[in-house]
Order: sequence, then C-alpha cells, then structure tokens
Amino acid sequence: MATTVKTEDVRQEVAQSAQAATSAKDLMARIVKVLHESMLKYNWVGFYMIHKDPDQAPVLVLGQFEGAMTPHTRIPLHQGICGAAASSGKTVVVDDVTQDTRYLACSLETKSEIVVPVFARGQVVGELDIDSHFPAAFKQEDRTLVEFCASLVGQYLDKHPA
Repeated sequence: MATTVKTEDVRQEVAQSAQAATSAKDLMARIVKVLHESMLKYNWVGFYMIHKDPDQAPVLVLGQFEGAMTPHTRIPLHQGICGAAASSGKTVVVDDVTQDTRYLACSLETKSEIVVPVFARGQVVGELDIDSHFPAAFKQEDRTLVEFCASLVGQYLDKHPA
C-alpha cells in the first residue's frame, strides 16, 4: 500500500511540474528530476527523442536525463529495448536485462528496465527510459506512473509543436 501512496504523490508532483514547464525540454528535465529523486529504485531516468534526418534512418537521441552518463546517446530505432519500444509503440518492461537479448548494456548495475513511448500528433516521437539496479523493479503502479509521465510530454508536444 505504501508504494501506491508514494507513486500517487509522485504523480501529483509531476503534474504540478508540468503546469509550470516553459518548454518541452523543461518539462522533460522536471520529470526526470522528480522521478530520479523520488523513486529510489529508479537509478537512471531519461528521455530519448526520435531525430529524423532526411539522409539517414531515424534514431533515438538522448535528451534530458538523471543518473550516470551513458554511452548510448544515439540508438537506431530497431536496436535495444529502447528501439523495441519506439518501433512497436508499446511499453516494454524487462524484469531481468541479462535474459533479454535486446538489452544494450550501459551499466553492470542495471538489473531491470522500463521503456514507455511518447506519442504526439498520433505518432511515437520519443520515449521515457528508466533503469533500476533491482531485478523486477517495475510493478503495475510503476508502469502506470511512467506511462502518465510520458503522456504528459506527448500532450505538451501536441499543444506546443516544435
């Protein structure tokens, strides 16, 4: 029960932050900060946004994040767990990254991961990626919280196209 109360408190804090955001980048920075600081098992929290270059295939480009530096600042859309979520448009939860062949190793400490697509104008435009040092860290209330955060960014982008 305590976890549910905690995620509800964090959800309210994120919603309040969203109202104060001055840009999409500001909103994403606020969200990753709140999630990283408030949810102890969220060891790395970041947004990847899809970058489309007319001369190259679209890639996920690292944006706002909290946690250790990652070597994965650009990820092809069909690579890794991040690429799987962006390509399918569906949330991906991995309880044990060592058992998922799609996992792109960033940290030996990472045990589980959740990736939630961000939709704007009816298309996947990015995603919210969270790693945990704990196996099977992401329960249904985490999924609901992270999907809520991703949807706030999508709603913001719908109202304020870049």
